[in-house]
Amino acid sequence: MDDQSVNVESRTSSQDKRWTIMAALLGTNTAFMLFQGIEQERSPAVMREVALTVIAAALPFQAIYFLIYTFLLEHEGKLSEERTARLEMASAVCQLVAYASLSAIVMMWYNISIYVGVVFLASTGLAIILIRAVMSPVVVEKTNAA
Repeated sequence: MDDQSVNVESRTSSQDKRWTIMAALLGTNTAFMLFQGIEQERSPAVMREVALTVIAAALPFQAIYFLIYTFLLEHEGKLSEERTARLEMASAVCQLVAYASLSAIVMMWYNISIYVGVVFLASTGLAIILIRAVMSPVVVEKTNAA
């Protein structure tokens, strides 16, 4: 295995994780649009309508994220630094909008049951605290062994 292939593996590792998260979010949003859209036709609710609108607004950004991701991979090393930076900024904006669509999922779960919504919000807060604690830098003190 040459040095370049190792570089590609380490480079794409974090990108692949982001891609996987975005793909899962796209699948979740598409499923919610399908099933909750059917339910909205049967039994209209204002909160569900707002949530579906938020998800509908996020879906194009998710699609653009995948286009940018693929374009950057296909043209790696061929693009100017400025253009690459602009595409990475656009990618970050797309990710932000996609993550904001999670608020719509919370709204729909809250619409299903206040308990489901409240418990989801509480568990999300705890999960964020957990991941922040785990991902914080670890300080290792050196001991002087004589």
